[in-house]
Amino acid sequence: MVDIDRRAAVMFGVAGAAFLASDTAVAQAGGDAVRNKEILTQAYKRWHDTKGGSVEDWMAILDDKISFGSLAEGKAMAPFTARLQGKPLLKTYFDGLLTNWSMIHFTPSHFIAESDWVVMVGSNAWRNKSTGKVFETPKVDVWRMREGRAVEFYEFYDTAGLKEAAT
Repeated sequence: MVDIDRRAAVMFGVAGAAFLASDTAVAQAGGDAVRNKEILTQAYKRWHDTKGGSVEDWMAILDDKISFGSLAEGKAMAPFTARLQGKPLLKTYFDGLLTNWSMIHFTPSHFIAESDWVVMVGSNAWRNKSTGKVFETPKVDVWRMREGRAVEFYEFYDTAGLKEAAT
C-alpha cells in the first residue's frame, strides 16, 4: 500500500511531495514512539526484576525538569507522592516509597505508545513495612518523553487500597 501511495504521490507533483513529507514525519514520530516504548519497557522490567532496586535506571531516563504527579497527591498515607518538579526532587519519591514499602511485584501488561506519549497498563503489589499489610492494585502510568528522556509522568492506582494498607 505504501509503495502504491508513493508512486501516486510522485505523479501528483507538489501534492505528492507534501504526502511524502507527511509520510516521513509520521514514520519519524512512529520511530520515537517505538524508541520511547522500548526505553520504558526495559526500565519496568528492571524495576520488577530488582524488586525496586533499580532507582538509578529511572533517574537515568528522567529529564532534569520532569513534572511528576501521583493520584495520592502527597496525602498523609503517602507523603512521598506529592507533586514534584525536577529530577533532584524526584529522588524523594523513590526514597519515600522504598523506605516504607517492599515490592512484591510490578507487572506491566500493555505499553501503548503514540508520538511522545507512552502509557503503561499493569498491576503491582507492595507490602507496607510498618503495618505488614499488602497493597495490590491495577496501575496506569502516563509518560511524556522528549528525545528519549521523561519530561512528564502521572500515575493512577487505587488510593483507597493504599490508605488501608498504610494505616
